[in-house]
Amino acid sequence: MIPLLFSGIIIITCAVIFVFGWRVLNWAWFEPKRLEKKLREQGFRGNPYQLIYGDFKEISSLFQQAHSKPINLSDDIVPRVDPHLPRTLESHGKMSYLWLGPKPALLIMEPDLIKEITNKYQVFHKPRSNPFFRLLAQGIFTYEGEKWANQRKLINPAFHVEKLKLMLPAFYESTNEMLSKWEEIASGKGGPIEVDVWPDLQTLTSDVISRTAFGSNYEEGKKIFELQKEQTELAMEASRSLYFPGLRFLPTKRNIKMRQIAREVNDSITEIINARLNSKQVQKEKYGEDLLGLLLESNSQANGNRGVGSSKLAMTINEVIEECKLFYFAGQETTSSLLVWTMILLSRYQDWQSRAREEVLHIFGTSKPDFDGLNHLKIVTMIMHEVLRLYPPLANLVRKTREETKLENLTLPAEVELMLPSMLIHRDPAIWGDDAKEFKPERFAEGVLHATKGRVVFFPFGWGPRICIGQTFAMLEAKLALSMILRYFSFELSPSYSHAPRSSPILQPQYGAHLILRKL
Repeated sequence: MIPLLFSGIIIITCAVIFVFGWRVLNWAWFEPKRLEKKLREQGFRGNPYQLIYGDFKEISSLFQQAHSKPINLSDDIVPRVDPHLPRTLESHGKMSYLWLGPKPALLIMEPDLIKEITNKYQVFHKPRSNPFFRLLAQGIFTYEGEKWANQRKLINPAFHVEKLKLMLPAFYESTNEMLSKWEEIASGKGGPIEVDVWPDLQTLTSDVISRTAFGSNYEEGKKIFELQKEQTELAMEASRSLYFPGLRFLPTKRNIKMRQIAREVNDSITEIINARLNSKQVQKEKYGEDLLGLLLESNSQANGNRGVGSSKLAMTINEVIEECKLFYFAGQETTSSLLVWTMILLSRYQDWQSRAREEVLHIFGTSKPDFDGLNHLKIVTMIMHEVLRLYPPLANLVRKTREETKLENLTLPAEVELMLPSMLIHRDPAIWGDDAKEFKPERFAEGVLHATKGRVVFFPFGWGPRICIGQTFAMLEAKLALSMILRYFSFELSPSYSHAPRSSPILQPQYGAHLILRKL
């Protein structure tokens, strides 16, 4: 009996090992080779697949080399920001792919294909993010299907124009605090001052999110911002190495730290939410006019006023927390990136800085910027669109096929990533002309539709139904902040400025933005 039992255990163990080994071998070799064959049949070209790592080692080496030193102001930034993309295009052309480990990613450069991919959000999904990034923030940015549609419906009211108008005083107060700091430094110096404006702009946009999303000032939300910033650096560090299934569960120093940060952020936001819910219960008033209040109010209405989490449409407390984390991360990073590159480019192109200042003074004079006036800033809007063209917050949009999918005359296999390289397309001479890499805001003098000729070739905030829900918020905040900066200061590049754009994951200056400010 015992020998038979022992033999049975051996057979079962061997079977488990065989099945597991087959799955690993299929994941690491057979499936990638099958996909490689199908892609080549469709006319795509790329490097031959290398076991497990694919192009990852080469990509990591290119990033390390690109980020090791700054570039000249006149240099193309793409080889520094995404060095593997121009290398791939140069070697294999526009119908190309690269290997992100054992998974291929196709470069999609045709505007018509980009339009179809971004519009058909139920067919072309967002790929599951690296598990390390999921510790940073999830929310509406990562959801799919009905869950995404429900969440978007609940959040939309918080970004209606009438609600955004109510946030202008918060934009003004936060910007005024930053300018007061600069004025105090200038008064002490009695002349021009050198300032690294990058951390100050991050503080500004962080303060705006704290005020508009949670009704608190920056100091009260400072802990969350510091933790999210540290979490971003750790997530970016993890993303530069190959991810193996289950890697996040290993008790490494980085994994332990990231889980600890995630817990602390969740606890801090939970405290803010609970305080709001308790205040509502005691005072019998609305949840508040900030983003969190509007989110809770919309959620409560979806519940038939029964409280958070009671209906299929309404969110759970954990989902509210994830949306708050996303507000903190995306709301702060995107606008600070737009502002810092706008100031850097206007420091280089003084004529456009002067034209923007004249327009601001003409429309507002010495009055506080208001909603109608901000919408009449034609030159400022042209400048910001051109900044977003040359320095989009995200260098790439990524989608994924869940099953074999038709895309015009292509048949794409399942489990293939589609990379829509916004930075490359925004700078493509075939689309924008021979001066595509030059700063020329006049491209947008007649608006985005005219500049793009109706094609999907300009998508700094995404495109289609999943376009960034906060784009109007970000543009409104950036216009107001820039208007106030232009009214009080002129600025130029400092000799100590080093030009070093880097995605982390939002495009930002690696060595800061050192400018010379002069009080007007």
